[in-house]
Amino acid sequence: MNALLSIYAWLETGLVALTGFCLQAPLVITWPFDKRKVITGRAFRLIGVTAAKLNPFWKFGVHGNPVRPAPRTVVVSNHESNADPFIISLLPWEMKWLGKASLFKIPVVGWSMWLAGDIPVRRGEKDSAQAAMAVCARWLDKGMPVMIFPEGTRSKTEDLLPFKDGAFRLAIETGADVLPMAVSGTRRALPKHSWRFATSRALVTVGTPISTKGMTLADLERLKQMARDQILALRATLMPLTGVEGGAPSEQERTVTPP
Repeated sequence: MNALLSIYAWLETGLVALTGFCLQAPLVITWPFDKRKVITGRAFRLIGVTAAKLNPFWKFGVHGNPVRPAPRTVVVSNHESNADPFIISLLPWEMKWLGKASLFKIPVVGWSMWLAGDIPVRRGEKDSAQAAMAVCARWLDKGMPVMIFPEGTRSKTEDLLPFKDGAFRLAIETGADVLPMAVSGTRRALPKHSWRFATSRALVTVGTPISTKGMTLADLERLKQMARDQILALRATLMPLTGVEGGAPSEQERTVTPP
């Protein structure tokens, strides 16, 4: 039964992605007056939200009342599974995502990422990473937050992987705030290296911005640790609510659909 429902869920996701792309593509006509690609970006996030809502295995939501970040913000989150973008897309603001270059080669999905203004990076290639950070900096200069998973890849366990420097170096060099957030429950939603979905109650929550004002690259490790500590604390509040450590849903839980 799980296999059949998983096949259905993949077909549903593919159909939503294709339909969404067909609706998103004509919106390129807005680019001349929408330099930040907010419209095509929000259209892509709504594709993810729609696919998540129609997935029979998933019940995703936002915990608390997240406040829209300042325009010059680097958003960082733990990374549990490929379902993370779906749940983070529930947040009611646009931001440009740093993602693996291979994702941009996937038909339909990759095209939509490009239309949204997301940023490709090739793992392990210094030149690619530097070029991607330069694009991120340009988005920040335009007043558009950027979203980066500092672990670089999905963790196979509940333990966070070491944080890479890129997001935090970017924040210090551009004078941007760092906004930690956390997800919990998505690891079960789509386990790593598995094509089968699983029943999952997952939540995302947003923390408190960390100002980099007055910081230099000498503060890089301290900034990384501040963000890591906050992500761990945020995730600890979610884990009992998502059944990772047990616990009942909170009255603060709610599902947010972006405007």
